[in-house]
This record gives sequence, C-alpha cells and structure tokens, in this order.
Amino acid sequence: MGLGDKLRHRMEAGRGKAKQATGQATGNDRTEMRGRRQQVKADLKNAGEQVKGAGRKVRDSFGH
Repeated sequence: MGLGDKLRHRMEAGRGKAKQATGQATGNDRTEMRGRRQQVKADLKNAGEQVKGAGRKVRDSFGH
C-alpha cells in the first residue's frame, strides 16, 4: 500500500469523524450516520489495500 493511499484513507476517516462529531453536537442523526459511514468506508478501503499487499508478499515469496 502506498503512502498516498494511506494518507487518503486517513483523511477520509478524519472527515467522517468530524462529520460524526458535528452531527452529535447538533443533534442531527443523519449527519452523524453519514460520518460513521464515511469512517467505515475508509477503514474498508484500508483493509483492502492491506490484503492486496499481503497477497503481493505471498506471490513474491514463491520466486517472482
């Protein structure tokens, strides 16, 4: 996983966390849920990148 991908996913999670906090502070459930959804989306993207990286390591260990 590249550094740019990690940074992009962390920024997206941070924006989601801010959106969630704004929703909680204002009592807006819809904004709060959007923030949570954005955080989960960023976490899933990060996990997917980690799986791809692990797959590359396994492939490389077999002689490529």
